[in-house]
Amino acid sequence: MEPFDPAELPELLKLYYRRLFPYAQYYRWLNYGGVTKNYFQHREFSFTLKDDIYIRYQSFNNQSELEKEMQKMNPYKIDIGAVYSHRPNQHNTVKLGAFQAQEKELVFDIDMTDYDDVRRCCSSADICSKCWTLMTMAMSIIDRALKEDFGFKHRLWVYSGRRGVHCWVCDESVRKLSSAVRSGIVEYLSLVKGGQDVKKKVHLNEKVHPFVRKSINIIKKYFEEYALVGQDILENKENWDKILALVPETIHDELQRGFQKFHSSPQRWEHLRKVANSSQNMKNDKCGPWLEWEVMLQYCFPRLDVNVSKGVNHLLKSPFSVHPKTGRISVPIDFHKVDQFDPFTVPTISAICRELDMVSTHEKEKEENEADSKHRVRGYKKTSLAPYVKVFEQFLENLDKSRKGELLKKSDLQKDF
Repeated sequence: MEPFDPAELPELLKLYYRRLFPYAQYYRWLNYGGVTKNYFQHREFSFTLKDDIYIRYQSFNNQSELEKEMQKMNPYKIDIGAVYSHRPNQHNTVKLGAFQAQEKELVFDIDMTDYDDVRRCCSSADICSKCWTLMTMAMSIIDRALKEDFGFKHRLWVYSGRRGVHCWVCDESVRKLSSAVRSGIVEYLSLVKGGQDVKKKVHLNEKVHPFVRKSINIIKKYFEEYALVGQDILENKENWDKILALVPETIHDELQRGFQKFHSSPQRWEHLRKVANSSQNMKNDKCGPWLEWEVMLQYCFPRLDVNVSKGVNHLLKSPFSVHPKTGRISVPIDFHKVDQFDPFTVPTISAICRELDMVSTHEKEKEENEADSKHRVRGYKKTSLAPYVKVFEQFLENLDKSRKGELLKKSDLQKDF
């Protein structure tokens, strides 16, 4: 992958916003078919410029105004906020208290740094293919619940550009949800609780909720390869002591003896399972299958940033934003191939600008003579950004279909009267 030099970012961003950013699809998304008057015009955008200059409450009349402003400002980062009662760029002229956030997609933010107490390969902003499995499991667990438990249809998963993923739930009814309901949904999806000082962060009882059971079934598919082989969570005493801290003291001695006897994490895990499920220990209300489940959940279950999801007015980084530290584009993820998604193959801004430059001069000249918007649409198509824009288009296609379906239903209902 093309090496990225942050010093080149200002020049690269100019080219990116002029020739590569998928404006038409982006506007089509946030305009939601133009069904609600002023929906796009009342949306807040925020730009972070060079040297961390931060501009909130930007808003635009249409696609062309958004394009012009982005090409003028060349933001290092774009955040999307709520749809407000008034145009955000006029919020200062509105009577105090009248300017209110009214709608926004339900969003989730999962960041690898929140797993630092349970991953051994990397820490803080670093990621590798070993710990990326945590994101794969998180997306699979959250997406299944949003789809099956809540019935939400339009879920866009996006790579953050560095060490995490975001989810945008865009169903019309979901965009209208109150902060209280959003809090309830995040609460339902949260199991790992307690800060750095709390050792045991997951507590199950005998009645295990179906959501938890289904989540465990997803984790089981990855657990051996990820936790026992890749992270080697029972490799030595220092590591198995962390797991002993999560299980009842009554079985510590028995576990210690076995751990010393066996020589690999998979063998030691098998021993833990046997001890937890032995008829002798099952009499202890804290033993049983849920003991191993608690460990699996603590090590693998999604850790959501609750505040991002709760607030209607909370900003979240926009898809197709560029990460200023890695140069990677914040690209939509094809959820059908979530297991194959590799953050290290995501195009960097340097790579796609280079690919665009490689388009022969002849072709460039030909394009210059064509309509402005036309050559830009074709810009990203000649780069490795193209497949990710396609994933986004497929998502928009499904949104359109369901919107048309709703409109048809409404008109049919009106005919019945």
